[in-house]
This record gives sequence, C-alpha cells and structure tokens, in this order.
Amino acid sequence: MSDVALEHRGDARVKARAKFADPDMTANGQPRARVALEALETLWFNTGTLCNIECANCYIASSPVNDRLVYMTAGEVGVFLDEISALGLATREIGFTGGEPFMNQDMPDMAGDALARGFNVLILTNAMAPMQRRRVKAGLLELVRDHREKLTLRVSLDHYSQELHEKERGAGTWARTLEGLDWLSANGFQIAIAGRTCWGEDEGKARDGYAALIAKHGWRVDARDPMALALFPEMDEAADVPEISAACWGILGVTPSDIMCATSRMVVKRKGDARPTVLPCTLLPYDGAFDMGASLSAAAKTEGHMFAGGAVKLCHPHCAKFCVLGGGSCSG
Repeated sequence: MSDVALEHRGDARVKARAKFADPDMTANGQPRARVALEALETLWFNTGTLCNIECANCYIASSPVNDRLVYMTAGEVGVFLDEISALGLATREIGFTGGEPFMNQDMPDMAGDALARGFNVLILTNAMAPMQRRRVKAGLLELVRDHREKLTLRVSLDHYSQELHEKERGAGTWARTLEGLDWLSANGFQIAIAGRTCWGEDEGKARDGYAALIAKHGWRVDARDPMALALFPEMDEAADVPEISAACWGILGVTPSDIMCATSRMVVKRKGDARPTVLPCTLLPYDGAFDMGASLSAAAKTEGHMFAGGAVKLCHPHCAKFCVLGGGSCSG
C-alpha cells in the first residue's frame, strides 16, 4: 500500500491517510494514542542480532549472519547502569535480549555487573549451544550461586510439541533446548518459558500441554502463571491490524499504564554507529523514527516525529497487535 491513496470526488482530490502513516492521526482522522513513560522500571539491552539459528518468523530477523545490531559491550552497558544511579531512577530490572544473548562473549559480565548493583536480571535465550558452552556455564553457575533470587532465564519454547516448535525453529532445535532447560533446572536457576499463540488453540489447552511437559521434566515452572509461562502474540508487520486511537483506551478497557513503553526502554547499537541508542521498546530495533537519543536523560526529553514530551505515539503495527490488543510485554 502506498503512503497516501488518492480518491477523486468530482474535480476535488481528497487525500486519504494510510494506516500508521501519520504519527498524530489514525487513517480515519482520530487522534492517535500516546503512552508516556511513568517510571523506568525495566531497561533492556539488545546484545546483538546474531543468533545460532534462524526462526521462520523472528520479529527482529535474527540469524547467524544478521549483524545489523552489533554486540553490546560490558562497558557500554555499564554507562547506562551508571546513569540509572546518577538520575535516581526507580529501575528494578535489567533485561537482555538478542539475537541469542549468549553469542555475545560479554553476556556473563554484563549480567554480573547488573546483579552486583542490585538489579533483577532477565535473560532471554534459546538455551541451545551458545548457552551450553563450558565457559558460559561456568559464568552462569557463579551468578546463580551469588544472586539466585535475582536472576531469571526465560527460554523460548514455541510449543509444547516437538513438531510445532521445530516448525518455527528448525530440525534438531527441540532436543537441544530441552537439554538446556534440564541443565538450568538441575542447577537451581529461576527459569521461565516463552511460547507462541499462533497455533490455533485456546490458551487453556496450550497451558495444559506445557504443564504436562513441565511435569515430565520436573522444571520449576508454573504453567498457569503468565509470568512463568508467557504466551506471546505473533508479530507480522504486513498483517492488517487496527490502529489505536486515543478513544480506544476506554473502548478496550486498557490504560496507557498497561503498555510496555510506560515502564521500559531498550538500548541497541546499530552497525556503524559510534554509540548505542535508546528506543521506546524491544519491538522496534531498526526504525530510526523511534530513536530517542544516546542517553536515558536525552530519551526522557525526546521531541520529534514519533514523540511528544517523551510520550510515545503508537504509530506501528506492533504497538497495536502485540501490546494493546495482544496484551504482550517482554518484561518479567
């Protein structure tokens, strides 16, 4: 679809907006919904887009060759952790995502730094070969020994069946992921599981299926707890999804406070950039229109195309489908 469609009414040419084309107005002319940062509870770091596998539908297109987001270093992460302290922010959680975070050799050091400062740490991983390297396991065992209650690893397990998990992640991924989960559980890590809701089954059936698998392996995960087993809506930028206007809050019974960008930000480092960049959330790593600056203080004052007074304008399909309508949040 072009950004602007033209309708002819006699001699007049009337511009009709395309969806998500105008940061301030929806296609039908309603004021677009906005979300202000209420408190920076979670700061995410994308450790790099390189991954050991290539999923069929990865929202960030991670793969063994995608390095559009380069490896974050422990020093770069430390600068933002210092800023949290200097600004007196109420941040309680530091999240690490990728790509596969354990492809980045600084991952244990980054997590260790955040834990030593008193933050809860959440690492999103496929629990496969990068996490299972000897050096990484040794580092993780040190972290769980010293910070057991503050460290959580959330493992991607797209379905409770091998068939559908491997339909998304490829042949051979099921056994390797279960091996990683078994190791984490046996060594006392707090673990969570991330699944998908794209399989055409209701949530109750999905949770029953995961519960049976969890019981079989003895993992300490409550399949009824949406934080312990997070079932995420699918994201497809090409899908036709409704826009969210300011009036939708009342219609849907949702408030801006419920949305991920009310309490979180993400830091990425794009290939070729000298410094990392702050973004409103984990879902929009490549779109420069959502850049908020090179520091947390700059991000809080952002004014621009997609922001007003630091408030994020929900001008992307992911804002609608994943966050507002899907109720998704990457935080723990």
